[in-house]
Amino acid sequence: MARFPSTVMVSIVCPWDEGERLDEASFRQATRHALDAGFRYVYVFGTAGEGYAVDSTRFRQVVEVLLDETAGTDAHPMVGVIGLSTANVIERLRVAHSAGSRAFQISLPSWSPLADAEVVDYFQAVCGSFPDSVFMHYNTAKAGRLVAGGLYRQVVDVVPNLVATKTMTSDLGVVAGVVRDAPELMHFLTEQSIAYGGLFGDVALLGTFAALAPEQSWALLEAVRGGRSGEAAALGSWFERLNHTIFDPLMVDPRVDGAYDKTIEKLSKGMAEFPLRMLSPYRTVSDTEFEAARLRLADAFPELV
Repeated sequence: MARFPSTVMVSIVCPWDEGERLDEASFRQATRHALDAGFRYVYVFGTAGEGYAVDSTRFRQVVEVLLDETAGTDAHPMVGVIGLSTANVIERLRVAHSAGSRAFQISLPSWSPLADAEVVDYFQAVCGSFPDSVFMHYNTAKAGRLVAGGLYRQVVDVVPNLVATKTMTSDLGVVAGVVRDAPELMHFLTEQSIAYGGLFGDVALLGTFAALAPEQSWALLEAVRGGRSGEAAALGSWFERLNHTIFDPLMVDPRVDGAYDKTIEKLSKGMAEFPLRMLSPYRTVSDTEFEAARLRLADAFPELV
C-alpha cells in the first residue's frame, strides 16, 4: 500500500510585480482558484513555481502566504526546495518547517549528478532531519539524472518518510520501473505518461493543465484508477493536443518551464489578470505571444474559454 494518496496535485505558480516582489493578492487568488476547483494537494516551488530562482526572502514570504491561505481548510500544502547541496536544502527546509509546513518536495542537488550511493545518503540525511514530515522526490533529469525503480527500492527500505515521487519523464521504461519496483511510494505522473504508468500499479496525476482543465484532469485520474485504459489513453491524447495547440509556436524560442505554467494559469477561467513576469534572468512570455495563445485556445478548445 502506498504511503500517500492517489490524487491530482497542482502547482501554485508565483506571480511577481514589476519590482520582482511577490504579488500577494494574485498569489492568494491563484491558491483559492485551485481549491475552488476541488484540488486539495497543492504545492509551491517546483520548476513551475521558480523554486530554482527565489532568494530566502521571497521563499519565506511565499511559504507564509500559502500556509496562511490554506489554514482552516482541508487543503494539504506542500513546499518545494531546490538546492545545490544537502546543507542548502536542509537550511531552507528549516525555514518552511518553522513556518508550519510538514510536507516537502525535494530534488537532487544538480551541480554534479549524484551516484546511486550518494542518492541514498542524500535522502537519509534530508528526510531523516525532519522525521515528523513527509517528502516527495521531484524526479527530473534537470538534476542531472533520473532515479529508476531499483534505486527507489533501496531508498524505500531505509527512508520511511519518503512517500511519493513526481516522475517527470517521457521515458516509459523509467515510468514503468518506478511504479512497479517501489509500490510503497505514490508516483505522480504527467498527463501523457499516467495511462501507461497505471498499468503497473497505483499512480497519481501531476496536473500540469489542472488550472485550465480541472474536469478533464479529474476524469483522467479516475479513468486510470478505474482500469479504463482506453479512456485514459484518449484523455492523455486530448491533453497532448491541448499542449501542442497552446505551446508549439512558443517552442521556436524556448523559455524555462515556469513561463509556460504561468501562461496556463493566465489562460484559466477567472485568472486573466495573473502576471506572466518571471524572475531574472529567465525570460517571460510576452503579452503578444500570450494573446496569440489565447486565440488558438479559443479556436481549438472553446469549452475551456
